[in-house]
Amino acid sequence: MDNPLSKIDYNKTNGLVPAIIQDSKTKNVLMLGYMNEEAVAKTQETRKVTFYSRSKERLWTKGEESGNFLKLVDLRVDCDNDTLLIQAKPVGPICHKGTDTCWGEANSSNFSFLSKLEAVIKDRHDNPDEKSYTSSLFKKGINKVAQKVGEEAVEVVIEAKDNSEELFLNESADLLYHYMILLRAKGYDLEDVVKVLEDRH
Repeated sequence: MDNPLSKIDYNKTNGLVPAIIQDSKTKNVLMLGYMNEEAVAKTQETRKVTFYSRSKERLWTKGEESGNFLKLVDLRVDCDNDTLLIQAKPVGPICHKGTDTCWGEANSSNFSFLSKLEAVIKDRHDNPDEKSYTSSLFKKGINKVAQKVGEEAVEVVIEAKDNSEELFLNESADLLYHYMILLRAKGYDLEDVVKVLEDRH
């Protein structure tokens, strides 16, 4: 089987190809660097992402001074054979300014709309609003929140046996929403549950 990395066209860009670094877990883009053939080989050999530093004019392993290494998970070349996508596990902040990414963003997991909903639930927990149903549940305590999850789970089971997709999906949404409230009441996030699933996998 051909090694796809042997097809990298270094000549097209004067011996250096851009390497996009992506967190293998969160899928967030962390930084952009440049690699020559030697840097690619060393990255594969050491399993630590190594670049060619244009300012230092030598190979540079990310974290060699700070200890904030990028542990290699996967390395791919694009369709034009002149750009790399590297998935890695970051050890500490990536940017020299101390941020998670070179764009100053937090490298946190994103579950699309669920992350937005999770943020709203957290806000209702931390900043109670008398008009908020979510805040009222938190105020009633963990037993009431857990009871609501149980009730919604029963509703999902009942609707699963019938033929109304609308009712089934609505009850499923209610269950997920109340479960997320329960997670927050216990001091956890969706990411904590995902980690357990990943460990099992």
